Amino acid sequence: MTQAAVLLSGGLDSAVAAAWAQASGQRVSALSVDYGQRHRAELLAARRIAVALDITDHRVVTVDLRVVGGSALTDAIAVPRDRPAIGEDIPVTYVPARNAIFLALLAGLAEVVGASSLVIGANVQDYSGYPDCRPEFLRAFAQALRLGTKVGTSGGELKIQAPLLHLSKAGIVRLGVALGVDLSLTLSCYDPPAEAVHCGRCDACHLRRRAFDEAGVADPSHYTL
Repeated sequence: MTQAAVLLSGGLDSAVAAAWAQASGQRVSALSVDYGQRHRAELLAARRIAVALDITDHRVVTVDLRVVGGSALTDAIAVPRDRPAIGEDIPVTYVPARNAIFLALLAGLAEVVGASSLVIGANVQDYSGYPDCRPEFLRAFAQALRLGTKVGTSGGELKIQAPLLHLSKAGIVRLGVALGVDLSLTLSCYDPPAEAVHCGRCDACHLRRRAFDEAGVADPSHYTL
């Protein structure tokens, strides 16, 4: 059995990606990042998901991106609500360099535990406009790993696996159901009013609601509106 290092945020996509890694025959080491995010409740969701998936190696690393700021998730900037169009621009919920930092941390974990792949739940089809969720970025980062890691410079390879990259959000929900993921444990909201509660109005909530509706799957989420 091969080893995978999986980025586990606590959201829908990362939970399904982790389950996919297990279903593909990989042993999972999971990494969650406490980066000073407004929605830190997602870390509690990540812990619940790790337990439900029987991931015994689940680590949380702290990198305070509030020092950098520049995002509604890490700074004193209002989270947009009820936007008429999602995905047509880069919203203020974009966190500068977030996935570059996360993947670098994940690569470090992969080298330590002997993982041959990095699994991330990045998705482009229904994503919220984040440039670091695109395949071009992932390909470029994979090249950086070949050049800047012990594994890569020793003839090995750290593969970046993004199994959800070209799925619709509805497709991700369907895949999660097929893999037996308890989707009620996940938290997608950018500004949750309470633990395991979604605001129902931010971009992430709108995408989540639409995904369950289009997938024809009952939405187990708790929304305030």
